[in-house]
Amino acid sequence: QVQLVESGGGLVQAGGSLRLSCAASGRSFTSAAMGWFRQGPGKEREFVAGISRTSNTFYADYAKGRFTISRDNAKEMVYLQMENLKPVDTAVYYCAASRHAFPDDRRQYDYWGQGTQVTVSS
Repeated sequence: QVQLVESGGGLVQAGGSLRLSCAASGRSFTSAAMGWFRQGPGKEREFVAGISRTSNTFYADYAKGRFTISRDNAKEMVYLQMENLKPVDTAVYYCAASRHAFPDDRRQYDYWGQGTQVTVSS
C-alpha cells in the first residue's frame, strides 16, 4: 500500500508559480506510476500529468508547456511545478499512485491523497 500527502497549495496571483509536493510512504512507491489530478468548483476530477516508474512523463493537453511533473524515488516524493498560473487553474489538486505503466484515467489509480487547494486570483 502507498500513502500520499500533498502540500504546497495556496493563493497566488495570475502569472505566478507554485510547486506542489506529494510525500509517499510505503515500500511499493518505486514500483508505482504517479499522477496529479485536479477538481475545480462544480467540475469533475480531471487528469493533469503522470509519470512512470522510470520517469517517463505524460500530460493533459492544457498542461503542456506550463506544468512539469517529476519524481525523486530516493526521497519518495513527486512534484508538480506550475508556471504562468491562470484563474482557470483554481482547483483542489490530488496526488495519486497506480499499478499501471502509463495511467491517464482516474479509474487506473489505486491510491489517493486528500488534496491541496490552489487558488489563482486575477
